[in-house]
Amino acid sequence: MLTEQELLMKINSREKMLVNLKDKSDTEIQGLTKELQKDYQQAIFLEAKAETHEERRKYRQIRNRIIDQQNLISKYQQLRYRSLIKRSAPKPPVLKNTIAAFLVGGTITSLGQILLNFYIWQGLTFKEASTATSITVVFLGALLTGLGVYDEIGKVGGAGSMVPISGFANSIVSPALEFKREGYVYGVGAKIFTIAGPVILYGTLTSVIIGLITYITM
Repeated sequence: MLTEQELLMKINSREKMLVNLKDKSDTEIQGLTKELQKDYQQAIFLEAKAETHEERRKYRQIRNRIIDQQNLISKYQQLRYRSLIKRSAPKPPVLKNTIAAFLVGGTITSLGQILLNFYIWQGLTFKEASTATSITVVFLGALLTGLGVYDEIGKVGGAGSMVPISGFANSIVSPALEFKREGYVYGVGAKIFTIAGPVILYGTLTSVIIGLITYITM
């Protein structure tokens, strides 16, 4: 059983060691962790035995210093773990992903341009053709999501499949399909706007604000 002075000496000595944790091996850090656990239990025992309020306050301060040392080791271990994960994690093929995203996104937008030209050729005005094109692309995005095809496109194209409005359709349909087993109300109805909801909300709010500003300033 350690006395108060012996416990304080151990804490003061350990504080110097904790300054250079990066020089310690995993075994040494584990030893420090176990030592801190024992000292913490010792501090609790001494605090429980204290007869006066002043003595309890002193032991509580000792216990808090031990907790600070435990937190310091815990933070260092987390940083060390993150550093290890970062070093060992494979680097993503940035160039390959960029090219794939460009090609997939370009293909989708090219399809949109083809649809726009087709609707104009059918006699629609540019504004009407733009609306029809948007509706068609959103429909195709939702349909391909339901068939499981759009997810495969997303694996290849990454962000390139999410930038066009077809990606917006995918973000609406995907949660609905995922939670379909929970029913049409609590599943599809409640989850359908989980991802796209903020976009719709802020898009609508922004359009209302811009409309009010335009109305007032005209």
